[in-house]
Amino acid sequence: MDLTQLIQFDLIQFGFSATDKKEALNKLTDMLVEKGIIGNKDEFFKALLERESLSTTGVGDGIAIPHAKASCFEKAMIIYAKSDSGVEWESFDAQPAKHIFMICAPANGADEHLKALATLSTALMNPDVKGKLDNATTKEEVKTIFEDFVKSTEEVKEEPKEESGSEGKKYIIAVTACPTGIAHTFMAAEKIKEAAKEMGLDVKVETNGQIGVENKLTKEDIDRAVGIIVAADKKVEIARFDGHPTLFTKVADGINKPKELIQTVLDGNAAIYHHSGEKSSSESTEGESVGRKIYKYLMEGVSNMLPFVVAGGILIALSFFWGINAFNPEDPSYNKFAELLFVLGKLSFSMMLPILAGFIGRSIADRPGFIVGMVGGILANPSILGLQSAEWLSYTPSGFLGALVAGFLAGGIIFALRYAFSWIPRSLDGIKPIFLFPVLGSFIMGVLMLFVINAPMAFIMTSFRNFIESMSGGEKIVLGFVVGSMMAIDMGGPINKAAYVTATALVTTSGTAGSDVMAASMVGGMVPPLAIALSATVYKNLWPEAQRGSALVNYVMGFAFITEGAIPFAASNPLRVIPPLFLSSGVAGALSMIFSCRSKAPHGGMFAVLVGAVTNPVMYIIALVIGTVMGAFLLIVSLNLGKKKEN
Repeated sequence: MDLTQLIQFDLIQFGFSATDKKEALNKLTDMLVEKGIIGNKDEFFKALLERESLSTTGVGDGIAIPHAKASCFEKAMIIYAKSDSGVEWESFDAQPAKHIFMICAPANGADEHLKALATLSTALMNPDVKGKLDNATTKEEVKTIFEDFVKSTEEVKEEPKEESGSEGKKYIIAVTACPTGIAHTFMAAEKIKEAAKEMGLDVKVETNGQIGVENKLTKEDIDRAVGIIVAADKKVEIARFDGHPTLFTKVADGINKPKELIQTVLDGNAAIYHHSGEKSSSESTEGESVGRKIYKYLMEGVSNMLPFVVAGGILIALSFFWGINAFNPEDPSYNKFAELLFVLGKLSFSMMLPILAGFIGRSIADRPGFIVGMVGGILANPSILGLQSAEWLSYTPSGFLGALVAGFLAGGIIFALRYAFSWIPRSLDGIKPIFLFPVLGSFIMGVLMLFVINAPMAFIMTSFRNFIESMSGGEKIVLGFVVGSMMAIDMGGPINKAAYVTATALVTTSGTAGSDVMAASMVGGMVPPLAIALSATVYKNLWPEAQRGSALVNYVMGFAFITEGAIPFAASNPLRVIPPLFLSSGVAGALSMIFSCRSKAPHGGMFAVLVGAVTNPVMYIIALVIGTVMGAFLLIVSLNLGKKKEN
C-alpha cells in the first residue's frame, strides 16, 4: 500500500480555512461524515484531540500531520487540506500550517499501512515535493506530485538507505522516536539524514516507530560513530551507548534544528554517556504535570500487578470446586489437588504487593528502584514469604496501602542515594546499581517500613475497611452503585482499575469473610460485555456487520469477568454506549450490596460464583441478570435513537 493508494485525492480541499487546529479537525471530521466515510465523528474527533494533547502534530515548515486510530475506519486513508493563509497549529517553529495531512487509521487494522504513513513524512521533508505542493492548485497536480515521488523512491529502493562509511567522512548515528511512532519519528530521521549529508557526513538513523525498530544500530555503528543523537519522546534502549558521546533531546529538535544537534556532536559538546543501570531508556517528560507523572508511575505498578491478581484469584476460585475449605487438611472436604491449587493461587496472589511496589519503583528509578521497591512490598506483608519477625520487630502489616507507599518511597530513596554518592568517580559508577544502591536502599527501606510506614498505613487501611464494613442500608446501596458503575466507565482504564484495585485491597484484608465491595466490583465488570452480547442476540442489526461476530464472543468475556471485551463497542459510539453500561453496571453493583453478596476470590467471574466463592450465589446471579438485561435494553434504545437522528 503506497501513498497514492492512501491519499484520497477526490477529497482534497483547497482554500481551507479555520481559526485554530481544533476547528480544522472538526471541519475535516464533519466532511468524513458528510461523505459517508464514517457514521459519526465522535470517536475519531476525540482520538485526534487526545493525540494533540500529547504533543502538537504541527511539525513545522507549514506542515501539520494530525493522526489517530478509530474503529469506524475499515482501512487507512489520508485526507489533505491546503490553507492559503494557514491554520494556527502550535507548531514547533510557531508557523501556521498550510498543508494539513490527516491520517485516519483503523483501530484494529494490520500495520502494513504504517510504512506508507512513514513514507508520507519522508515525502513532506523532500524540498521538491514541498515546493510543488506550495504551488499546486488542482487535485490532479497533487496526485502527479505524489505519483512522481513514489516512482522515484521505487527506482532507488535497491540502493542502500544510509551512507555506510565513505573514506574520509565523519560518521554520526541517531535514534528517533515519538509517542505514537507514526509521523514525527520518521520526519526527525529524514531531517537528520538530510542535514548530515549537506554537512558532508556519513549518517545512519534508527527509527523506533509504530512498526517497530527499523535500521537498527549495530555495535560496529556505535563504536565507529563520532557521536550519537537520541531525539526521542518515548523510551528507547540507551544502555548500548555506554562510554560514547551522546546527545539526548526531544524529537521536535530532530525536526527543527538537526544541523545544530549535529554540530554540537561534532564540536565535542555531547557528554560521554555512562550507563550505570540507573536508567535503561530515555523518555521525555517535559511539560508533564506532577499529577500526570504520579499517575503514570502508579499505572506501571498496577498494570504489572493485575496478572498476578487474576492468576491467583482464578486458581483460588478453582480450589473451591471441591468445597470452600477443601484446601484445609483438617477439613472433612479436604482434597489434595484443591490444596495445590489454593497454595499456587495464594502464592501468585501474594506477589501482588512486591510487584506493585517494585514496578512503581522501577518506573521512577529503573532497576535499583525495582529491587528496593520489591523489598518494601514484601515488608508490607512479610508473611507472604513465611517471614516471622522477632518480638522486638513486631508490627501490623500495612498491606496494599503500605506497598503503594513503598513503591514511591523506593524511587525517592534511589534519587537520594544518587545525590549522596554523586562524588564517586565516574570510573566507579558500575558499583552503584549492583552494590551500593541495592544494599543501602534495601536497608533504608527496611528501617522506614518497619518503624515509620507500616503502623500508620496499617491504621489507615484498617480504618478504611472498618468504615466500609460499618456502612449499612442506603449507604451500602450507593457504594455498590458507585463501585459497579466505575467498572463500566472506561472498562479497563484508570477508573475501572481504581475500583478493582480498591476491591482487591479489601478482599486481601477480609480473611475468609470475603468482601462485598469485591462482589459489587466483579458483577459491575461482568455486565458490559454481557449486555453487548445480549443486545446483539436480541436485535441482530443493532451493531455494524463487522462487529456482530465479536459481539457474541462477549458472552465468554463477560462470564470470565473480562470487561475489556466491551471496549471496541464503547469506542465506536461512546456517547450512546457508555451511559447505558454505566447505569446497568451500577444497578448490578447496588443489587449485589442489597443481597449481601460477598466474594472470597478477587477474580473468576461466573466460575467463582459456581464454585461457591461468592456468598448468596442465587441472588448474585439475579443481580447479574437484571444488570445485563437492563444494559441490553438501554443499548437498543440508545443506539436506535442515534440512528433515527442521523437519518
